[in-house]
Amino acid sequence: MSAAFVHALGPDTVDDWLAQEPPPDGSRLELIMGYFHVVPPPSSRHQYIGDELRAVLKSSLRASGRTDLYVVTGAGVQISTPWRTALIPDIVMLNVPLPEPTILPEQLELVVEIWSPGNAHSERLTKKAAYAGAGVLFFWAVDRDKAGKPTITAHRLVRGEYVVTEVAKPGATTTISAAPVPVTLDPADLLP
Repeated sequence: MSAAFVHALGPDTVDDWLAQEPPPDGSRLELIMGYFHVVPPPSSRHQYIGDELRAVLKSSLRASGRTDLYVVTGAGVQISTPWRTALIPDIVMLNVPLPEPTILPEQLELVVEIWSPGNAHSERLTKKAAYAGAGVLFFWAVDRDKAGKPTITAHRLVRGEYVVTEVAKPGATTTISAAPVPVTLDPADLLP
């Protein structure tokens, strides 16, 4: 993990996180450096973008003949037991068929986080650093402008740090290479 983590770890462990029941209201319970964080349920726009992006990723895999990779939304990932971190990214691409009960870092090929307006800058940095520390090769961050239109910033892991490879903006078709297969899309198409 990054040297940026200087505060003490919290008391909760990945095993504690695994033992929790999912919140009944659709919230997501994540564990960040030993502390539980309850994330409100995603908005309908957030979910729609995630569903459409999952469909684009799945289509790109099929077009490339990759039947060994799987795209899943909202699944729990045990990022790091020593760093007591377990997250629920919006979309993951896996190199194994649907593991239970949660996903391990070595099973991840790509992680996508769709940032909500309420995501603090520190939370974004912490999650991104956690994925990098876990060795996830590809990370996409989806931000939305004031009108709700998404922009995708695609990253590739290089020597333990994420490097931006492409920025896909709404209204322009972009091919993203920071993925197990090239993905061509216009982020504007992720909205109705």
